[in-house]
Amino acid sequence: QVQLVESGGGLVQAGGSLRLSCAASGNIYGLNTMGWYRQAPGKQRDLVARITTGGSTNYGDSVKGRFTISRDNAKTLVYLQMNRLRPEDTAVYYCNMRYVNGMDYWGKGTLVTVSS
Repeated sequence: QVQLVESGGGLVQAGGSLRLSCAASGNIYGLNTMGWYRQAPGKQRDLVARITTGGSTNYGDSVKGRFTISRDNAKTLVYLQMNRLRPEDTAVYYCNMRYVNGMDYWGKGTLVTVSS
């Protein structure tokens, strides 16, 4: 069993920065990707950024050039550095870990609110 705990959300003005963290506990054997998704009210949950165990990354189109995903070498911590935040970035951000066997684990989410 894997547990994910996010932190770092909050209220920030447009143009500001936040750094989200996700700490994983449990068995990470077979881990494939670590990532961040977000869900705004009334919208679907979308990919923000993802990083493989090999270090390859990919980003949602709306955050490219502004957000950066990283992880620690033990692959138990994943971060999301968010710069030049916009009001449309307001959402609940969820940490995700996906395993090679297809299993998905999710955190409970952390709210990011960007004021204009």
